[in-house]
Amino acid sequence: MEVNVNDVLLRNVALLSQQEKKEVEMMPAGTAPLPSVEEVRRIVSLIKSIIFPDYLNKRQPDPQIRSYFIGVNMEELYHLLCRQVARGLQFCEECAEQEVAPAAQQIALNFIDQLPEIKRLLYTDVEAMFNNDPAATNYGEVIYCYPVVNTMTHYRIAHVLHKMQVPVIPRIITEQAHSKTGIDIHPGATIGEYFAIDHGTGVVIGETCIIGNHVTLYQGVTLGAKSFKYDSEGNMLNVPRHPIIEDNVTIYSNASILGRITIGHDSIIGGNIWVTNNIPPYSRIQQSKAVDLSFQGGLGI
Repeated sequence: MEVNVNDVLLRNVALLSQQEKKEVEMMPAGTAPLPSVEEVRRIVSLIKSIIFPDYLNKRQPDPQIRSYFIGVNMEELYHLLCRQVARGLQFCEECAEQEVAPAAQQIALNFIDQLPEIKRLLYTDVEAMFNNDPAATNYGEVIYCYPVVNTMTHYRIAHVLHKMQVPVIPRIITEQAHSKTGIDIHPGATIGEYFAIDHGTGVVIGETCIIGNHVTLYQGVTLGAKSFKYDSEGNMLNVPRHPIIEDNVTIYSNASILGRITIGHDSIIGGNIWVTNNIPPYSRIQQSKAVDLSFQGGLGI
């Protein structure tokens, strides 16, 4: 039986062109364009070039030339931020349509005012990673090669926008880093200065985590929720549910720290263990002993 290609294509175009009820329910009101993933990626790229100008652009020892290139990037950044923040604000149910554009402009300006602090924090992260890894021979190696720098740049940008209550855009930014590095940090998490993640793949940091200064994580660490709370109608509540990690804590690979617990300052958490209770300061937590179980004929596997 001969298949008519055009009939198949046209039939499915007609079906897929109809907006299903669920599709309509999931879309914001209005007909304005939705956020552009590519433009959001460009926003992050511009910020990286402003924060690490000599590493990510041609090195400019002349301060006037350096200022010129940063100024050009800053102007493009402002206009892209205005557009993408406005598109993100469509997902805000409390925002009136006529208020979106001026609100987006103010948020863009407020964000740009935060760039010096974002830069300061990122350079502390670079320093922390360099000081924590003897394999790092210089700061340039850390900036160019270490996934934590890319991840933390995305996170620190997204966190500022998240605090400004911009919908969707912060999650796009952190998920771009997640897909590239395997490090998953929610933009709502609060992370102090001098933060280091060695290797990094598989690290998960939940939305309500609070992390102090001079904290180091290794690959596979999960700072997650132990359980969820619901209201009387069965809806999940967005309440603090992730750990608090105080200053000067090191958490080794594949440790899972779960629930709204506190890991006291100056503690070390060993690898491959679960922690679900508060840990006092200056603690050393490790697996007490290896467990050797023998199975026969595949039983118990």
